[in-house]
Amino acid sequence: MGRAGRAVAVRGRAVEHPAGDAGGGRPPGAVTRRMLVLRALGLGDLLTGVPALRALRRAYPGHELILAAPPELAEAAAATGAVDTLLPASAPGRAVPGPLPWTGPPPDVAVDLHGNGPPSHRLLLALGPARLLAFAHPETPEVDGPPWFRHEHERERWCRLLRAYGIPADARDLALPRPPGASPAPGAVVVHPGAASAARRWPAERYAAVVRELLRRGHRVAVTGGPGEEELVAAVSVGGADAFPGGLPFGTLSALVAGATAVISGDTGPAHLAVACATPSVTLFGPVPPALWGPPPSPLHAALWHPGPAGDPHGGQPDPLLLRIGTAEVLRAALGVMARRRVCPAS
Repeated sequence: MGRAGRAVAVRGRAVEHPAGDAGGGRPPGAVTRRMLVLRALGLGDLLTGVPALRALRRAYPGHELILAAPPELAEAAAATGAVDTLLPASAPGRAVPGPLPWTGPPPDVAVDLHGNGPPSHRLLLALGPARLLAFAHPETPEVDGPPWFRHEHERERWCRLLRAYGIPADARDLALPRPPGASPAPGAVVVHPGAASAARRWPAERYAAVVRELLRRGHRVAVTGGPGEEELVAAVSVGGADAFPGGLPFGTLSALVAGATAVISGDTGPAHLAVACATPSVTLFGPVPPALWGPPPSPLHAALWHPGPAGDPHGGQPDPLLLRIGTAEVLRAALGVMARRRVCPAS
């Protein structure tokens, strides 16, 4: 990715380098209009933001679209077809990053796809953009955007923001192109037991029970995990399942998901990647209902949730609603979406 703080070109267009670097390949005096989009969150957040990013790309075809996001998402950002450059930016959880490593003139347009402010607003306003697109907040009265609705699906939320500024946006515009690489486990059922918080992690022993039954029925199973989830992957990849611990590069993960028979996971990145790849999926929800983060309606995607009071998605224990989901329910849903794929593979 280059040294810390350096923006990375993901589509081969001009890159804004730190002060002192010539870079970019532009003739002296050339002016590039630049749009800065803040969404410094995880893979699932990036994928739910794809419809908004593509809407911005269409609305501003002559601008360099610079996405402020974690550096490990550069390959995923490139796959969207909307982002030119990734500006490294990250913070723990869903916090707002510190000052961005932006250089050169202020952005011509800045877009807050990170949150409802005011910290994210102030981060972008500090760069002096000619125009800021963001949701309204009483503490940042200079922002003229629409109101924030708490109970709104994540994909639709950001599309509504752009529509309020006259930019057409379609929340269904989610699909990613098929990855060029081969799957490391073609035809497997991918099981991803991890999540950023314990509240969204279904118990490992339940995942292992599902894996055993899938193997008994003759399915190949691949268990994936992110950095630091090696023990979890080892606990779930029982009975001869393929294990991919430690976090696969995005290209490998997307090839694995695109070539999978189905994906079983909590509400986390691989679930959203399955939707983007049109791979059948079973997603287990607990503290946050699928009405806010679930897949679009499709016979290929099952969102399992037992209604109840909203929980803390960042909690330190598995959410009580998540624990209401049983192994038989997950297995039944997985077999169902796989059967429906054979009936309607183009859905």
